[in-house]
Order: sequence, then structure tokens, then C-alpha cells
Amino acid sequence: MIAKTYGAAVVGIDALVIRVETSVEPGVNFMLVGLPDSAVKESHYRIATALLHCGFKVPVRKIVINMAPADLKKEGSAYDLTLAMGILAASGQLNTGGQEALDTERYMMMGELSLDGRLRPVKGALPLAIEARRQGFKGIVLPSVNAPEAALVGDIEVYGADTLQEVAGFFRGDIRMRPVSGDSLDKQDLECLPEEPDFDEVKGQAFCKRALEITAAGGHNILLVGPPGSGKTMLARRLSGILPPLTTDEALETTKIYSVAGKMITARRLIRTRPFRDPHHTVSYAALVGGGSFPQPGEISLAHNGVLFLDELPEFTRATLEVLRQPLEDRKISICRAKMRVDYPASFMLVASMNPCPCGYYGSPDTPCTCKPSAVERYLNKVSGPLLDRMDLHVQVLPVPYQELASSSAGESSRSIRQRVMEARKIQTARFSGTPLFCNAQMQSRQIQEYCRLSASSGALLKNAMQRYGLSARTCHRILKVARTIADLAGGGDITDVHVAEALHYRCIDRSTYGR
Repeated sequence: MIAKTYGAAVVGIDALVIRVETSVEPGVNFMLVGLPDSAVKESHYRIATALLHCGFKVPVRKIVINMAPADLKKEGSAYDLTLAMGILAASGQLNTGGQEALDTERYMMMGELSLDGRLRPVKGALPLAIEARRQGFKGIVLPSVNAPEAALVGDIEVYGADTLQEVAGFFRGDIRMRPVSGDSLDKQDLECLPEEPDFDEVKGQAFCKRALEITAAGGHNILLVGPPGSGKTMLARRLSGILPPLTTDEALETTKIYSVAGKMITARRLIRTRPFRDPHHTVSYAALVGGGSFPQPGEISLAHNGVLFLDELPEFTRATLEVLRQPLEDRKISICRAKMRVDYPASFMLVASMNPCPCGYYGSPDTPCTCKPSAVERYLNKVSGPLLDRMDLHVQVLPVPYQELASSSAGESSRSIRQRVMEARKIQTARFSGTPLFCNAQMQSRQIQEYCRLSASSGALLKNAMQRYGLSARTCHRILKVARTIADLAGGGDITDVHVAEALHYRCIDRSTYGR
């Protein structure tokens, strides 16, 4: 007898259906084919012990299991439940003669088995449920811990079980399991944001607040340069509070990434706030990019649709920083292995901070710098020119005078700044309607030519700046994008001289006199 059960393999942040065909025939042997890895091959011992512990028989016959498609490598222990149910179905242990028995081919099932038959949680429950719904399965059976996450998808029955006995009884018709209810995507209140650090706590720094508002409104990258204690990190951590809420599609995609990374085991709702990731400068290449023997998303993918904050930028290794260049342009990261390639989304806003020199006080109005010009230049050269070109705004952060620190008046709140940011984003959404773009920072050459036209005087202003400071073509495009965002914050009209001049003012490191 041949029985069919279904599981799924997670590739990137999406799932692919795996059909498990189990045959029990005369003979004594066990064969598992279909490109399984060692963890899947070892499942035979876990399954046999779990079946005996739960009161089932392990067929002393020839068992052949094929996992299709055969050209896709199957990794991990999450197929234990799929294989075990295939053996039970093929050996006739699910046929009780009753009318309530269920067809295993109509359900997807995934879960790791312990030796006593208990089900252990798996990663990627959300993409598994999405693929099961897309392929027309009636339901999906998962460990109870994973069921609430999968129930977020809606329009598919999600069943949570604690043991192999429960799953077998469910398909025999001996046990009635109720589908797990969860908030569907349409019912999530995406406007309900948790408490974030507020800009009204920041004293002074009006220039930097304005730069961060422009950054949020256009989805730009920003570099904060200033002496120790000037407030770079404090300002960066408040950027998330002025970003617009995630849309339903963005929330779903972000949650899928965290699900695949195994960070949603106890979650019952979509991720509704934009991620803020701040890895330490000792982070490894693989931890930042992703990968490993079993590819997993790295920090740049966990920051998708949110903010990646790199504090003390020159302290990161050169190789680690250079890997950011591709995702900053393509908004995805490709991890290549000998037999597979995995693409993870990486559309994030890069926010970085650094001291202006080794001692930290170059350009400070209060503390004199003790570094030689050559030392300042060497320190800046730790960050490559191409990476600096990809930063839309370079902002100098100066220490706050005592009078402003001692002031009792509160600054403008994040709520009011976010309102202006959302109005600017609405203009951009209408502008890029029908395209995959959703903010000014994502514009390519064609969109820049169409939406960033300059008057004769504005063009002359930009030309003079390029010649004086030796700006690259990429930098010119970045300045135009920032000018477009400044115009959007002003109501979305044409770009004027004022907008171009302000955009040029946010390029402090491009000046040829820096460090000299």
C-alpha cells in the first residue's frame, strides 16, 4: 500500500510543498530517498521509538519513503510527523473502519518528534500555512506552540497537537480537534503602535531632528557624525517612532522573516512595528548577512522594512561593511551555496554613527582635537567611498549647549513629526502607484529624470557643488532624491533652489576640506 502525506520545505522566506510517498511491502528494510540530509535520515530512529511509545506497531517489513521533489534538499527534523503519519497510513494503522476517518492527503503536517511521541516546535510556521492555503489544502497540523502563528493566515484550518497520538486519533476520527482561532491579517490593528522613545525628550538638536524627519519621509540612509556624548545614538533610536506603520503586506513579509529565523515561537500576532536592529561592531560576517550550513536570515534581513543601526561605523571590519553595498542597491541579499541559492529580502534604512576622528573631537566647538590631519583622513578611510556614496545624508551632530539642556520646555513630539512623515509618504505612494517603488529612496535613474526635474537656477546650484566638492554621479542622484523628499514635506510641488540647497547641506563628509 502506498500512502501520501504532505509537508513543506522553507526556502528563503517561502515554502515549497514536499510530497511524502510511503510504501510498506513484504521484506525487511528501510529506505528513505529524495535528497534528505543527515537529520532527516536519522528520523527513522526517532519515529520508530515514538511509535512504540505511543502504542503503535513499527512494521517489520520493507518501508520505502520518497520525498518529492527529489532535486530539492530536505533539511532538519521538522519532517518527523509527516514521515510517521505516512508509515501509519501505509501500514493500515489509521483505518479503523469508521466513517469519521480523514484523508491525510488533504492536510499538510509538520513537527519534530521526541522519543516519547511529543511534538516539538518548528521554524517557519507562517510561510508553511501560507503555502498550504495557496496549494488548496483543507488544513495544516502543527505542534500546539506553532498553531497560533499559523492561524494568522486565515482561510485555512489550523490544528495544534501535543503528541503523535493526538494527530493519529484526529485522522482516525477518534479525537475531535478544534481549529485554532487567531486574528487574521485583515483584523490586525496595524495602527496600534507600542510605546517608542519620543523626540520630545531630546533637548536641542533641531538640525538633526530635521535630517531624521527627511530620512523617515523618504526612506533614506543617514550617517551621523559627531563627538562622543553629542546624542547620536539617542537620536537614532528615536527614528522608529516617526516611521509610518507597516502596511498589511509589509507586516506579513516581516513576520515571515522572523518566523523562518525562529523568533516567533511564542508570538500570536503579526509584527506591527518596523524592526530596529543594532548589531554590535564585533558582529560576524555570517551573522550580519545570513547563511550557515542551514541558511538563516541575518541582521540585514531581520531589519527588512525597518532600520539597521550601525553604531561606531569605522569599528566594523572592512569586509563586513562592504557586504552592505549590494543589499543597499538591490534591496535583497543572495546567499549562494554549492547546491542551492537563497534570496532574503533586505529593504532597510541604514542609519550609522561615527566619531569624526580617532580622539572624537574634530570639529567640536568645545574640546580641541588632538589628531593630525592625516590621522583624521585615515580614520575616515576606514569606511570606503562607495559605502559613503550610498548614504543619502551626512549630518554633523554637535554637543548641546548647557542652556538648552537645562531648558524645561519639551521638544516636538514624535507623533507630530510622524504625521508630517505620513503625509509625505502618501504623496510618494500616489506618485509611484502601479510600480514596486513606495518611497523616494528607491528611485532609479528613470524615475529621477521624471520626478526630480530642476529649474535652470537649481541645476546651476547643483552643478557648482559637484565641481567644487568633486561629487560622484551616485552622490548627485542621492542629493536629488533628498531634495525630492524635502519638496514632498513641503507639499509635493516642484523642487526649488531652497530644496536643493538644504539637500546639499546634508553632505558634510563630501566636502574636500574635511579633515584638513
